Amino acid sequence: MAFALILFPLLMAGLAAAVPSNRLRPWLLPLTATVHLALVVMALGQADLTGTAGGWLVLDPPGRIVLLLVSTLFMLCSFYAVGYLGHRQERSNRVFCTCLLSFLGLMSLVSWSHHLGLMWVAIETTTLVTAPLIYFNRTQQSIEATWKYLVVGSVGIALALLGTFFLAYSSLHAGLEPSLNFDDLLKHAPELSKPWLHAAFVLLLVGYGTKMGLAPMHTWKPDAYGEAPGVVGAIFAGGVTSCAFLAFLRVYHICTAAGESAYTSRLLLFMGLFSMAVAVLFMVGQRDFKRMLAYSSVEHMGILALGLGIGGPALYGTLLHVVTNGLTKGVLFLSAGNIHRAYGSKSTDLVRGAIRRLPLSGTLFLAGFLAITGSPPFGPFISEFAILNGAFDAGRFLVAGLFLLLLLGVFIGMGATVLQAVQGRPPSAVRNTPYHDGWLTAAPIVILMAMVLLLGLYIPGPLTAMLNDTVRFLEVRP
Repeated sequence: MAFALILFPLLMAGLAAAVPSNRLRPWLLPLTATVHLALVVMALGQADLTGTAGGWLVLDPPGRIVLLLVSTLFMLCSFYAVGYLGHRQERSNRVFCTCLLSFLGLMSLVSWSHHLGLMWVAIETTTLVTAPLIYFNRTQQSIEATWKYLVVGSVGIALALLGTFFLAYSSLHAGLEPSLNFDDLLKHAPELSKPWLHAAFVLLLVGYGTKMGLAPMHTWKPDAYGEAPGVVGAIFAGGVTSCAFLAFLRVYHICTAAGESAYTSRLLLFMGLFSMAVAVLFMVGQRDFKRMLAYSSVEHMGILALGLGIGGPALYGTLLHVVTNGLTKGVLFLSAGNIHRAYGSKSTDLVRGAIRRLPLSGTLFLAGFLAITGSPPFGPFISEFAILNGAFDAGRFLVAGLFLLLLLGVFIGMGATVLQAVQGRPPSAVRNTPYHDGWLTAAPIVILMAMVLLLGLYIPGPLTAMLNDTVRFLEVRP
């Protein structure tokens, strides 16, 4: 099953590169995504998926959650991409489709990887295959954003590689057989050399934190999210960041099993609150609504780090937030892409009255804003409330207070930009532009919004079971 989920999208990527028709090629995206999601559902139905490829490929509880999220989000984005590319017939989509399909296979590899070296290779390769997606519009700003993404991401992933070596050396220094197999490291975690383990944790936090977009390693995000097509922003914010979080979750699990929770907690709490604070500062007065969404992603990666820093009582909410944030970011980026297409601008200086100009996309953009800022009755409210409860249960009252204060700052800063964009009358220059919501560019957003609302009202039993299994998995000591 692992090889099918990884290799099938990569084979379809090769087919996309070979198909000559610019009109038919995009349909390979939903075809591949639908088959992939069906395979994921089949894989999740199997009780035991361990021991594949000599223990290098294992679908454990955290991997199951991320794999399901990425596959679901990609499937809905793939239908949107067909509609989007239908409006961009002036440009070849060969590289775009090939890179998207390659990304799906590599994200599957990240979810299955139980060898930290293989996981590093998979995440580094995603950097290479997603960079051309940022450059799709072929503007001076997009090429600058692409290079910034490559340079900053490469520095971060290089530090992650060094941290991975330090992690292996922590076992060698303790007189153990050196290994990068996750199960081996977890089994011998209490025996690992603590100084080398601390150094590895810091390097991996910075390295994979760069890929997540934690502040201050977030500098690539505003440019990349701002210049990439909306569908690419959705996959970055919901898929790439979730897989980077999964990679870091492996490291967190090893350090916790080694009895170093106090050390990791201090760093994670600081990074989480700092990321949220940076997001607030840059959201205030932000006129570019796509860059605003980038800072929202910085904030929510901070929330995930904060949840891990709080620990056990907040783990359920943190894992649920991976799902709710990923789906809500899909709503926001896809609807923002439609608004950008209709207005030809991302600035609130021109973008006004979006609800009148695009009633469906404008309404969904407003609803997505309410959801992502933790307003009831949407999914992020439940996950953020669970993290807040976890902070109180752990006796971290100062952390809980700062968390609430920063959430309020985000709501005010983000709300000012969103309300400027959706309220009022659209400028006369854009009232008769040719773009309007279509089935392919609107239906996926409606489905994503329905899922976000459902998770705020009722969490399905299978998802609850997956989340509880993951919490138990992370709390188990070797």
